[in-house]
Order: sequence, then structure tokens, then C-alpha cells
Amino acid sequence: MNERIEKFRYAGDTPERLDKFLVARLPEFSRARLQGLIENGLALVNLQPAKKSGQMLEAGDEVEVRIPPPAPSGLVGEDIPLDIIFENEDLIVVNKPAGMVVHPAAGHASGTLVHAVLGYDPDLEGIGGEERPGLVHRLDKETSGLIVLAKNERAHRWLQDQFRLRAVEKTYLALVDGKPPTPTGRVEATIGRDPSHRKKMAIVSPNKGREAVSEYKTLEVFKNHTLLEFHPHTGRTHQIRLHCQFLGCPIVGDTVYGRRNPTVELNRHFLHAYRLQITLPGGKSPQTFQAELPAELNRALEEVKRYE
Repeated sequence: MNERIEKFRYAGDTPERLDKFLVARLPEFSRARLQGLIENGLALVNLQPAKKSGQMLEAGDEVEVRIPPPAPSGLVGEDIPLDIIFENEDLIVVNKPAGMVVHPAAGHASGTLVHAVLGYDPDLEGIGGEERPGLVHRLDKETSGLIVLAKNERAHRWLQDQFRLRAVEKTYLALVDGKPPTPTGRVEATIGRDPSHRKKMAIVSPNKGREAVSEYKTLEVFKNHTLLEFHPHTGRTHQIRLHCQFLGCPIVGDTVYGRRNPTVELNRHFLHAYRLQITLPGGKSPQTFQAELPAELNRALEEVKRYE
């Protein structure tokens, strides 16, 4: 990918900040990214390096911006099959299987969703950050279901805004041990690092964590288990798993926040990102994507129905 050069002429009636002018002309880039280009001498005003992001433009000023190609991440795409639910020129929606880590981290240098997506579309490299190209949200390793990735900077910025403004509706299915205190409800329980186990998260006091809000409703009740539908309004690490623990009905198969010995034969936890409703870049109304329960979760659910 080559360096990109954009040229503009300021025709405003009143002076305007350089960074504000560029945000309007290059909406695919964040203001912070454009300010970085200016600070690094990559923006010229009348053929002279811009002095600062707040430099005022006058009518007739010529502006030139050099946009370098994304820095290489060093990640190598891998030929890993993907279950693609939807794709267009801006994004890709994937049904992630349980057992796949979303992005490279300690102990997971290969075989991640990022490696698979880069193998499918190498142009995603560098979008939204070197080590996590295209990512705007995550799923735990053992959580299956829908995840969306941006294919360009403009879409990445749009999707980030959708998640930040809580305009994305996510629906999860969870089979839990026991049942919640009420058939439907709302959980507001702050999440932060577990002070005793730094690799775990925990419900903590409000001044020691971040706000976490989930709503749930009961879909089916069994003798020893309940099938719940969850709608997280925030996106904290392990949020639904911790909120189920908080309600006294941990997720089946969750050996970290639930029972050490699963009550149903299952080698993962029973949590699936079932539905995703989101407005696509440039769109006016949301679209809904859906991924049915994978085979192993269907088998576990049938076992519960059969014996309870």
C-alpha cells in the first residue's frame, strides 16, 4: 500500500482551525490521527509545514496532507476457515467458534481470529491498530458467535462510534445453573480486576471498577437449569459471566466463575453471541445478523430437556 497524498483549498469566509478543516475533508480518520499527522510534519499549508493543529486557515490557503501507509504489524495471515455471516466493502461479520482467541496475546501467537481474517483479506492489516486490525469489540475464547470487523478506517471509526454511543444491540444466549432471582431483570454491578487473582475479573465497589449494565429475560426453565437471553449495555471483560455469578446462577461450563465440575457434559461454557443489531456505515436504520447455536450447545440443551 503506497503513501496517500490529499490536496485541498480553503474557501471559507472566516478563519478555521487546520485540524477541524481536515476532519471534515477526511472523515475516515479521527481528529487525533490527523493531529498526529500535523505534529509529525505531514501537513503543509502553502507548501510550508503546518506549525500546529490549531493553525488558522485563511481563504485561498492550499493544504496538502501526506498519509503514510499503515505500519506493518508483523502478523502473518493464516489459512483458517471462517464462517462469514455478512460482508460488504466496509465490514465483515463472522460467526466465531468456541476455542478461538480473537487477537494475539501472551500464549496465543497464532491461530487467532485476527490471523484468520488477515489470511482472508490481507488489506485489513493496520486498520484500527497494528495488533488488532479491524477489531472494535471482542468475545472470550470459549464464547462463540457474532463479531464484526471493519475493513477500512472510515468504517472502523463509524463502528467505534456505534459501540461508544451504545447504539449496537447485542443478544447472548446463556444456559445457567439454577435460576435468577426474577424471570427478567437488570443487573448494575461494577466490574474490575479481582484483587486476589490478577488474571480474573470480579464484581467490585463502584470506585474500583467500571460501570457494567446487563438486562436479561428467561426463555426456558428446567429443573436444575435455566436458558437466559442477555442484553449487555456495556462491554466489560467477562461481563455476562460475572453478572450470572452475581445473580447466583453461573453459566454452565464456566469453571472460572461457576462450578469447577460442569453440571452438563460440555467442554466449554454455554455462552453464545446470538444476535447483533447494528447500523452499517452510512446507513440510517439498523440491520440484524444472527448465528444459531453451534452443535455442541444444541446437544447440551437437548440433554437438559431430555433429563429434566
